[in-house]
Amino acid sequence: MFREKYLKQRNALLKEIENLIAEGKTEDADAKMKEVETLDEKWENAKKATANLTALKGSTKVTDIEDKSVDVGDAKAIDTIQKPVPVNDDKMYETAWAKTMQGKKLDANEQAVFDKVNAEFQNTYTHDTGNTPTLIPKNVVAGIWKRAEEMYPLLADVKKYNVKGTLTINKHTAIAAGDAAWYDESTSTADEQNTFGQLTLTGCELAKAITVTWKLRSMATEDFIPYIKNELGERVGVALGTAIAVGKGKPGENETFKPEPLGIETALLAEDGNPQVVTYNPDASASASDSLTYDRFTTAIGKIHSSYLAGTAIYANNATIWGRLANLRDSTGRPLFVPDLTSGGVGRMWGFEVKADAGVSNDTVIIGNPNKGYVLNTNEPMSLATEEHVKARTVDYAAYTIVDGGVLDNKAFALIKKSS
Repeated sequence: MFREKYLKQRNALLKEIENLIAEGKTEDADAKMKEVETLDEKWENAKKATANLTALKGSTKVTDIEDKSVDVGDAKAIDTIQKPVPVNDDKMYETAWAKTMQGKKLDANEQAVFDKVNAEFQNTYTHDTGNTPTLIPKNVVAGIWKRAEEMYPLLADVKKYNVKGTLTINKHTAIAAGDAAWYDESTSTADEQNTFGQLTLTGCELAKAITVTWKLRSMATEDFIPYIKNELGERVGVALGTAIAVGKGKPGENETFKPEPLGIETALLAEDGNPQVVTYNPDASASASDSLTYDRFTTAIGKIHSSYLAGTAIYANNATIWGRLANLRDSTGRPLFVPDLTSGGVGRMWGFEVKADAGVSNDTVIIGNPNKGYVLNTNEPMSLATEEHVKARTVDYAAYTIVDGGVLDNKAFALIKKSS
């Protein structure tokens, strides 16, 4: 498959995906994304096959077996001809990238792959910086995200896209008139009048840095990659995990904070009348009418649209789970919280999985279906820049990416929080 044909097909598919997302057809968009993944896999296989063929063509020297033979009694031992080793560009780039980050010298093949990948990256994304970042390998990025998602289940559960630039999604907000109704044969049906809004994700710059001593940087390359995954995963996880819960969104005219994804708590509290919010008094006794009770919890669950219940979970930080939820009782005195570590969370309530998420505010509970109600888009893939500090004998590794997120439908969530 020629590169031009591959890029043309890929760009056409990405355009289709953007249109489907804009129309709210997320399931169709997911199917198209699988087509992109299949196309990418075919392209990678074609590149590897081409590289292997080139290696074979370069190994056409004929070995004269008679001349190379060695007398061993009545027998002859002949030299073996080495078979070309298949080239894996992804793996080679990962090694080349890690060695570059460590200040180690690359061989000719590694340098060629490293330059090619980053030339394409720099041609696609422009960075106004004197310290040009390099694209982090796919496997390393996957490891960073995995570590971040382990710490923040909300981040793991939200719907994720990788659409370059601005992502705009139409979202259905209400049926103003003409909802489904019963009719007789002689009555014409009313036209449905829908109200739509838009979720526009323009992108927020996220940068996180770690400082490593020269001595530590000299570790073996195979140890360096897991180290970077873990360190950056924890730092990126804090930023993204917290933003999905309590992110401020975009600053208004008189606001000075930096743009960040809009958090679920922020979105629900900003809605007129707070229809998805239930409050309680954290200082009230268990018997008080304004305490966190069975009734308050069921009221919150009742605010979630029934179409989102399959896939709904309960999210709270560790202190809230064990200090609040684990102490809740029903009218007969039985605990509502059932510890259960087998499913990935820490327990269950009303059949819903309870997940410990450090990004959720203290004394706050988010109930909902983030895979259906929240969208996170990576507008620019993650890259890494380095800066040397000779006197201190340290090096800074700064990860940079552009991401954005927002609530697609408030009715996919309910919020329980302490009263003001």
